[in-house]
Amino acid sequence: MAKSKKSKIYNILFIVVIALLIIPQTRQPIQVFINKGIASIIKPSVIDVLERKSMSNYNWKLRDTSGNDFDFHTAEGKVIVINFWATWCPPCIAEMPSLEELYQKYKTNDEVVFLFVSNEDTEVLYEFMAHKNYSFEVYQSLTDYPTEFNVSSIPRTFIISKKGEIVIDKSGAANWSSERVTNTIDELLKAF
Repeated sequence: MAKSKKSKIYNILFIVVIALLIIPQTRQPIQVFINKGIASIIKPSVIDVLERKSMSNYNWKLRDTSGNDFDFHTAEGKVIVINFWATWCPPCIAEMPSLEELYQKYKTNDEVVFLFVSNEDTEVLYEFMAHKNYSFEVYQSLTDYPTEFNVSSIPRTFIISKKGEIVIDKSGAANWSSERVTNTIDELLKAF
């Protein structure tokens, strides 16, 4: 008898969750919540030195939401954090707080460059950033990004060494303010 009561409760909970995922207004918050849970336990891994790809070129032009152009060549010789994302993407939204934390830690260091790249309209990006109180700058591509990135899904985040080696390449939500990531960036800043 106890099993059938438990079974009924689980069935009701399952139906409620499915119903919430079907309703458009509740779908994104639930997906963000689930992805935050996933991101809190997933820490990006460092690519083995022998398996790292190197940047073949820095030919990439971007523009920030204020209308300022950015030439990727100016980032050459620095540690670079690039995040491809969108405001409608639940895993992107889920990892943003940890990316903001990472940005806050290194924003005054001239040897670290952050590029948060989205292909959405400036107005949409500006409203999202203001609503969430994020302080990092958002960029839009003016030209094709370097082929080493090969972005087919978002979020996708790269950390590049001063020598141009892709040290971290992570698809999906992750905890970017983790000790592993900050230690990696700190080590990359010492190198060269």
